Amino acid sequence: MNQAVAGRQTGRRRHPHSGIGRRAMGALAERFLMVVLILATFLLFVVGAYASPRVTVDDVKAGSLLLRTEDPGSYVEAVRTATDVQLGVSGPTIRATVTQMFHNPGKSWVEGIYVFPLPDGAAVDTMKMVVGQRVVVADIKEKQQAKLVYERAKAEGKKAALVEQQRPNMFMNSIANIGPGDTVVIQIEYQEPVRQADNTFSLRVPLVVAPRFSPSTVGAGSAETVTFQDKSGWGAVTPAPASGQVPQAPVLDPRENAPVNPVQIRIDLDAGFALGEVKSTFHPIKITEKGPRARHIELASGPVPSDRDFELTWQAQPSQTPSVGLFREKVGSDDYLIAYVTPPTARSAQADQRPRDVTFVIDNSGSMGGTSIEQARASLAYALGRLTPSDRFNVIRFDDTFTNLFGGTLPATPENVARAQDYVSRLQADGGTMMVAPMLEALKDSHEGEKGFLRQVVFITDGGIDNEQDLFDTIASHRGRSRVFMVGIGSAPNSYLMTRAAELGGGAFMQIGSVDQVQERMKQLVDKLESPAMTNIDIAFSGGAADVTPRILPDLYHGETLVLAAKVKHLTGSVEVRGLIDSKGWSIALPVAGAAEGAGISKLWARRKIDDAEVAQTLRQIGREEADKRILALALDHHLVTRLTSLVAVDKTPIRPRGVHLSRSDVPLNLPAGWDFDKVFGIKGEAAADREQRQALLDLDGRKVQTIDASRAISLPQTATDAELRLIIGGLLLAGGLAFGFLTRRRRALA
Repeated sequence: MNQAVAGRQTGRRRHPHSGIGRRAMGALAERFLMVVLILATFLLFVVGAYASPRVTVDDVKAGSLLLRTEDPGSYVEAVRTATDVQLGVSGPTIRATVTQMFHNPGKSWVEGIYVFPLPDGAAVDTMKMVVGQRVVVADIKEKQQAKLVYERAKAEGKKAALVEQQRPNMFMNSIANIGPGDTVVIQIEYQEPVRQADNTFSLRVPLVVAPRFSPSTVGAGSAETVTFQDKSGWGAVTPAPASGQVPQAPVLDPRENAPVNPVQIRIDLDAGFALGEVKSTFHPIKITEKGPRARHIELASGPVPSDRDFELTWQAQPSQTPSVGLFREKVGSDDYLIAYVTPPTARSAQADQRPRDVTFVIDNSGSMGGTSIEQARASLAYALGRLTPSDRFNVIRFDDTFTNLFGGTLPATPENVARAQDYVSRLQADGGTMMVAPMLEALKDSHEGEKGFLRQVVFITDGGIDNEQDLFDTIASHRGRSRVFMVGIGSAPNSYLMTRAAELGGGAFMQIGSVDQVQERMKQLVDKLESPAMTNIDIAFSGGAADVTPRILPDLYHGETLVLAAKVKHLTGSVEVRGLIDSKGWSIALPVAGAAEGAGISKLWARRKIDDAEVAQTLRQIGREEADKRILALALDHHLVTRLTSLVAVDKTPIRPRGVHLSRSDVPLNLPAGWDFDKVFGIKGEAAADREQRQALLDLDGRKVQTIDASRAISLPQTATDAELRLIIGGLLLAGGLAFGFLTRRRRALA
């Protein structure tokens, strides 16, 4: 060791200038270290000055709404909203104006993101952004082009708004560059048809987007398509389009947070006929009479939390309910008609009274917790009690597993019905929501070709999934002779899923929002189950060619109304509706000359034509490319928001200072009224023992619970982070640490 030291000492004496070189290298290392530390300090200052402000609970005033960030104990203050909904009902159509006010209570510049619902039949055609005293009217553009316009304006510091369709009943509003303490007003308008059924007219305003279950794997109903480019036998496979995860904002636990996003609703109702009873099912209202056929309706207690749908129904004076209606609108050189026809429903001895082969499917997943599972159990119990001994039936329950109670349909004997009633009464809500497998199980027909029974599937659910298309594909591919009837449960059911599934399934749908509605609404559904009122429906225009929608005309069930929209060449002749009632021919002709003036009919026609294209694609009648072509042309011609088009508004004046960071703030949502927060968001943490115990309770007489291979977690998106800056800083600090280590080592060597 001493020889080695001596050698090193001797070496130093042999190189008299080597100390200067080492000192120079140390100086360079010091300079490099100083540069790194200066850059890191500067970037830390940028992050501190311009990143989303992170606060603790102690930093904010009482009443502030905080969203948790990725840093433990750190939060960001949420953008707040208030909504005013004004509805004008004129005969068969509804014109709605939805005004949304976004307020930024924080100290940073933010981009507000708000996911909100609209009726599934809404034709969204207008958006305005109010900036100070200016009103900016949005343009309709292809979705990607609109997104580019919005992102460019956001980057340039300009105030901008973008309305995108996520589902036909779910939209997303993005508002860029909301300044500290600033309020931005966005106004959206849409057209919608009045709904008529069972001598009752109604409208529904969805007010909250319920959390949706997102399977991680594509369910059983998805199918790939094959395209042959030539006759060589070789072709290209196109994977089924992914359902796309529904954007979900943070959902507030009602036990810890007061309701947010207050809503005010005002309705001017002109029914066009003498009104009888007008009522709201879920909200107290104040009604002001404006004449025999007109009313003004407001919420009795002012703004309400957006945690449940608003429903208004009205009826005509006794014995004055109109059975037909015809309205017209001229837009440019084109003429449009909308017709309402309610066929007679009196039953004769020749009516189809065949016994039923019915499979009931009940959703007992976590989103059905609270009052929803009570409504579902009561609905199924009522339907089971209406079975006759000549019927056959079965019960399938599902969450992220499913159980086929009898393995197939059995005679509805008192013993079998009692056994099913007892099973249903013990169902509890828990687990994920996997609909495709139980629907596929219910559509299996072990009596295929049998003509002695009416085969039906009654599906009871809140529809809380984001892979609706998988369910639609399953129904379209495997329905056979079955008719699918949907029962929407809860305060905020997925009405888009209900209506489209019933349409593809050749059945009907019913919505039940409270236990008090169960008997009335299920009685209406059972009436529909027993026999269609009108089949083999056909339409003829004596005045010439017409483009009619819906393209596939449904069978009408007891109390239902046929709604037709058409683009016609000439407003002459008549509209004739033909069909079979009790196996006998029936027809009615509506003279076009008698049509009353209407508003927004062209929008309703275009909106329904877009639905026709989607249905045709699901039924494999046209390909995706052709469906997209039709949808895009209709949307651009009629200024409508669709999955391919969006509305975008940009103020030309930049307002955000250059270099100031823009944070994202998702507007939180209320949990739908009656839902159990733990049942929905406690799924991910369920222990294996809890799962086994739950499945054991659902097992009956040794019949095993069928598992479904898919993720059961509900993923909620996080707010935007400064991860890129942190990576840069981390890299610089790491380089600084290496330089410091190098410098220290050199200094020791020189010592």
